[in-house]
Amino acid sequence: MSEPCNGPGPVEERGRIRRDVPRFVIGCEEDEQDMGQMEAGMKNEMLRQDDMEVYENESPSERQIVVGICAMMKKSKSKPMTQILERLCKFDYIDVVIFPEEVILEEPVEKWPLCDCLISFHSKGFPLDKAVEYAKLRNPMLINDLNMQYFIQDRREVYRILQEEGIDLPRYGVLNRDPDNPEECNLVEGEDHVEVNGEVFPKPFVEKPVCAEDHNVYIYYPTSAGGGSQRLFRKIGSRSSVYSPESNVRKTGSYIYEEFMPTDGTDVKVYTVGPDYAHAEARKSPALDGKVERDSEGKEIRYPVMLTAMEKLVARKVCLAFKQTVCGFDLLRANGHSYVCDVNGFSFVKNSMKYYDDCAKVLGNMVMRELAPQLHIPWSIPMEAEDIPIVPTTSGTMMELRCVIAIIRHGDRTPKQKMKMEVRHPLFFELFKKYGGYKTGKLKLKKPKQLQEVLDIARLLLVELGQHNDCEIEEKKSKLEQLKTVLEMYGHFSGINRKVQLTYLRNGQPKASSEEEDCKKDGPSLLLVLKWGGELTPAGRVQAEELGRAFRCMYPGGQGDFAGFPGCGLLRLHSTYRHDLKIYASDEGRVQMTAAAFAKGLLALEGELTPILVQMVKSANMNGLLDSDSDSLTDCQQKVKARLHEIMQKDQEFIQDDFQKLAPTGSPSLVNSMKVIENPVKTCDKVYALIQSLTSQIRKRLEDPKSADLQLYHSETLELMLQRWSKLERDFRMKNGRYDISKIPDIYDCIKYDSQHNASVGLEDTLELFRLSRALADIVIPQEYGINKAEKLDIAQAYCVPLMKKIYLDLQRTHEDEAVNKLHPLYSRGVMSPGRHVRTRLYFTSESHVHSLLSMFRYGGLLDEVKDQQWKQAMDYLSAVTELNYMTQIVIMLYEDNNKDPSSEERFHVELHFSPGVKGCEDEENVPLGFGFRPASSENEDKKPNQGSLEDLSQDQTDDALQVTELINLQRRSPMIRNRKTGSMEVLSETSPNHSSKGCTSHRLFQSCSRQSPEIKPAGGLGFEGCSMVPSIYPLETLHNSLSLKQVEEFLSKVCESSGEAQAKTMKALSGLFDSQSQTSLDSPQQPLSSSGSEASLRPPGQPPWHGSIPSSAVSSAGPSSPTTDSSGLGLNFSFSE
Repeated sequence: MSEPCNGPGPVEERGRIRRDVPRFVIGCEEDEQDMGQMEAGMKNEMLRQDDMEVYENESPSERQIVVGICAMMKKSKSKPMTQILERLCKFDYIDVVIFPEEVILEEPVEKWPLCDCLISFHSKGFPLDKAVEYAKLRNPMLINDLNMQYFIQDRREVYRILQEEGIDLPRYGVLNRDPDNPEECNLVEGEDHVEVNGEVFPKPFVEKPVCAEDHNVYIYYPTSAGGGSQRLFRKIGSRSSVYSPESNVRKTGSYIYEEFMPTDGTDVKVYTVGPDYAHAEARKSPALDGKVERDSEGKEIRYPVMLTAMEKLVARKVCLAFKQTVCGFDLLRANGHSYVCDVNGFSFVKNSMKYYDDCAKVLGNMVMRELAPQLHIPWSIPMEAEDIPIVPTTSGTMMELRCVIAIIRHGDRTPKQKMKMEVRHPLFFELFKKYGGYKTGKLKLKKPKQLQEVLDIARLLLVELGQHNDCEIEEKKSKLEQLKTVLEMYGHFSGINRKVQLTYLRNGQPKASSEEEDCKKDGPSLLLVLKWGGELTPAGRVQAEELGRAFRCMYPGGQGDFAGFPGCGLLRLHSTYRHDLKIYASDEGRVQMTAAAFAKGLLALEGELTPILVQMVKSANMNGLLDSDSDSLTDCQQKVKARLHEIMQKDQEFIQDDFQKLAPTGSPSLVNSMKVIENPVKTCDKVYALIQSLTSQIRKRLEDPKSADLQLYHSETLELMLQRWSKLERDFRMKNGRYDISKIPDIYDCIKYDSQHNASVGLEDTLELFRLSRALADIVIPQEYGINKAEKLDIAQAYCVPLMKKIYLDLQRTHEDEAVNKLHPLYSRGVMSPGRHVRTRLYFTSESHVHSLLSMFRYGGLLDEVKDQQWKQAMDYLSAVTELNYMTQIVIMLYEDNNKDPSSEERFHVELHFSPGVKGCEDEENVPLGFGFRPASSENEDKKPNQGSLEDLSQDQTDDALQVTELINLQRRSPMIRNRKTGSMEVLSETSPNHSSKGCTSHRLFQSCSRQSPEIKPAGGLGFEGCSMVPSIYPLETLHNSLSLKQVEEFLSKVCESSGEAQAKTMKALSGLFDSQSQTSLDSPQQPLSSSGSEASLRPPGQPPWHGSIPSSAVSSAGPSSPTTDSSGLGLNFSFSE
């Protein structure tokens, strides 16, 4: 290997490094052995890189730009630095030279290696003076200014600079002490305050040494809170602070005293890479309890954070004021404001591959932009394609993506179970009163403390029952026992997997159900409903995370490697402030965990789900936005259920009349299921017999010593499985011999779960039970949401008007100049195309909302299928879909065409997409085929004879278009593999518009993975917890791709207005939600920056939807507002659920 001549020879000489030598060197003339100090892994990586690149046509004299790293070895060899430099070397014209520590400390600067660009920063023991001298001598481009690093070492200077820049910081006072006579100083200490230079700081206050290298920061507490102080220090093992009873301040040394900021127990750390990029994460505040939270790998747990527009502005100001391109600083979020409390200068994020990619990319482009022209290097500034999300639309024109709205059902879950009992014991009424049940007549108990109280009552009553047999309570003994068993189930409470609902019944329960006969009492009672199960399974978690990952590819620039070096569009968009993302979830645990797992995949986050959930997911328990009170059915639903029960109770084969009654819409999926069933009662008989056979098989298994301790999926036992099935067996066939049709969805739910996850138990006849219960469920489930169109709409409105109003606002705010997410134009000068941001709103919810929303789009009159061929095909496709399975998605995408007149209807363009979610067990043979995701424009669609097969997708894009036969012959449950290449389309493809628009496809990757990825392990090796496979998810299908925004907005407002008297109560609850619009934007807790607060309010009815929108060049934005800011100021209660 020839020696890299990195001596102090002329710069041109160094440019001719032979290309078979790694370009990552530790430089100095005699330092051959320093090559050995290079991390072996790095060396291999670089050699491998060089093998990959082809240099045949490169003239040997092409000049390299040398980036010098001048810092203490501990820093220059740290993991983040290594990771970033490895990536920086992938730029063709950049070489990196690390200055050895001994050279920095011992050699004069004339002998230091040469470089064109210098990354140098102070840390303990670093000779900053020499670095300044070197910079004067060689005049390289400086990434971080060196003189400013003197200021960063003094907290007083840091605060002075922050104040001059108008950045918010805590109120503070400086106490300078002369070391020779420390007594003489302006400090008066009282019991619960100090006075510094005449300014009073009541406890709690913070005392910081003026030297920034001294981390011994003390917080003093007031006597009312117990006094004493918390002493913070540099992390040692798992501690970062310790409590001390000492209440008096330190008497020697100079300090800054500042007021203590009440945050929510997290500190936000912000890392800039230049003024336009900032990565933020939160960690538990060291002041909290001093225990450093570590994950399973022993790393400090950090939470992902989204910065508000104001915070992004602060990041920009800090970066520019201190002249540190790479700069870390600390934010305290308190009282709805953000305060900077510390600026650390050069620092990198730890353990984030995404940040390493981004940081190297930003730095590399910065260096090239500055130096390539001077050194005559043929480097064209890459059009930052990901920064402005321009995409080819389906009609072949280039438009800009402005908004993505997705409504997604939660992932795979354990079977939901519930038990109802009427209770009259005074203890239950006391509990009901204690938690305010009388206000609404309803109460939900989920918190551990509350569930514990219910369990205590159950235990008490059982003890009483044991002592004297009283007929009246006897009826409920079995139920009380079940209540006790379920509440004791996991040995501990976690509110996410169990809840108790109490409903006040003025005159007791209306009609005796099959379980409770005639010993009725008059007077009020409470209906207690216990719900358990329904937790997200590991498979569901994987589904959500994978879908999140695939979802990225809908954003421009996301088609390269998954978060690979070429900058994954969405992730870059997200960190460069151009992505305004909010994630909402209903208050059910499985829905929240799905949202968190999806966010983890979408934003390439690492670590556990809980921190992601706390920081990123709004629990949208706000006036029914995503929650439905499934127990309080509307009148219409009651009637529909009654009719459904009546039709399904007939012991005769379905006749033409029944088809009319049950499937007036003529939907093929319903008609097919009815043909499978033939006679509903006979089919129910079969199902009942199969369940009986199943329970007896499980009982036999339990007697068999071999399988007694058999572990089922998700740590269920055979005992629990038997309980599940025998409860269904008891409930399905009522005492009068008729069947309870409302139990069909539960039976299907259980058999679907067991045939997917517990197939290893090897029970007989499960497939037949699956087939029959599925056919029944395919009728009962969709028809519970209405049998004819009018009922479907009526019931859908009851569920999803609040959500549709919210979608309407999301679409509107994107194109109106809203104050909330825009920067003041004064601040945004110099931000590259500051105004453009993509708004993403993700709503995670349960089946009822997805069904309702789809009914609204189908039957609410969005388009006329007689006139619109594409919509007719979409409707045919939807009516062939049998089930809206887990992870069903409805996606609305809004594009803007900047070439069109702002007031023209053609300026905004809406696409509607849909996927029925996870593939079922036996789906392959009767899958309805859609027309692919974002197919070619609708004009030429009409001319093609058959749109129903995937073959019409461009043949040359093998990644995306699968032949139908291949689609069917996929491994039965191909798990999604995280594939390295996901469709290789570059952001702006040069090819024909149609081709490129197909190239934009995203979700085909689910299917292509299974046949394309070489690293797939044999199917057997991919189970979760050794039991189960993760089924893949159907790709998105485009329902319509040429809607105008006006059409969609008119449809939404019409549907919301027509929501009838039945809706009056929902509307009343909602009015509070939308009146608050005029003060604050619904989903951006912080106040608008402009003086007029009403810009985000609903538009006056007479104005066109784009009223007030202005040409995009004049709009400016700093991107997302934070989902984590305190929302107490809102007119609605966004609460993070327990």
